[in-house]
Amino acid sequence: MADELHKFLFEGLPVRGMLVRLGPSWREVQARHAQQGAYPVPVRTLLGEMAAAATLMQANIKFDGSLILQVFGDGPVKLAVAEAQPDLNFRATAKVVGPVDDAARLAAMVNVHGKGRCAITLDPQDKSGGAQPYQGVVGLRGDQGEPLQALAEVLEHYMLQSEQLDTRLLLAADEQLAAGLLIQRLPVEGEGNLERAHREDEIGINEAFNRIAHLASTLTREELLTLDADTLLRRLFWEEDVRRFEPLSPRFACTCSRERVRAMLAGLGREEVEGVVAERGEVEVGCDFCGTQYRFDPVDVGDLFTPPIHRQPGSASVN
Repeated sequence: MADELHKFLFEGLPVRGMLVRLGPSWREVQARHAQQGAYPVPVRTLLGEMAAAATLMQANIKFDGSLILQVFGDGPVKLAVAEAQPDLNFRATAKVVGPVDDAARLAAMVNVHGKGRCAITLDPQDKSGGAQPYQGVVGLRGDQGEPLQALAEVLEHYMLQSEQLDTRLLLAADEQLAAGLLIQRLPVEGEGNLERAHREDEIGINEAFNRIAHLASTLTREELLTLDADTLLRRLFWEEDVRRFEPLSPRFACTCSRERVRAMLAGLGREEVEGVVAERGEVEVGCDFCGTQYRFDPVDVGDLFTPPIHRQPGSASVN
């Protein structure tokens, strides 16, 4: 069960699709978090769905930077984050501050008093030209104000509101696999300003998307988690002319580093960092995504606030 992402098009129709299956990498994410205490099952499911969704959304755009998917609010799950890079490296983590019922759904975990939000941030790698992160935020409620109970519904709503793209998204995760299927209607050139003579074509395009989206919706959670890509796509779209591309290989990878932690500590200021050393004998910073522990002893901290020309070799301690 490899980590894989499949892109495909429906010939002659402005409809595209993607299927992602995260196996070994998703299990590695869980194993790393288990060292700090395993997540409750509903949180694990949400985080797996977010990892699959972030990977799909990153693969769906042409963007040289990180795509960061966040869900946050006033429930026992204070924050859940999945981040995907242009090469489809991904990582994910969650902050749980209270008990989570075994049957809890999205609203009960995040949106208890209606304060839940979903944010998607595009953070460019190269900011030398003045490029800045872009963020879109939506509430966890539908058009009628009803609480949305599934991440896929939230992201479909986001795509329609912010990108004006009809999207059908199915997500599922268990302890073995995180998976997702995305079907999206491509924008048609000149759309929104069609002449009357082209209305029939537009109606036909809508009908085609609706047909394919309906076929995708017949997929069950169990099928999404157990069927291989070939079987799944053949079972859903056997009557369609589907053009598939070479599969891609997402994988778990963390972007944390000792240098990034050094920069963070320097930003806190000398007085605060040296205060921690005086109290504890060292500064220890753990990465929430991968569990790596970075330790800075008094020599490291002294060098941190010493001009480079006067620095002595430090401990470079990483666990």
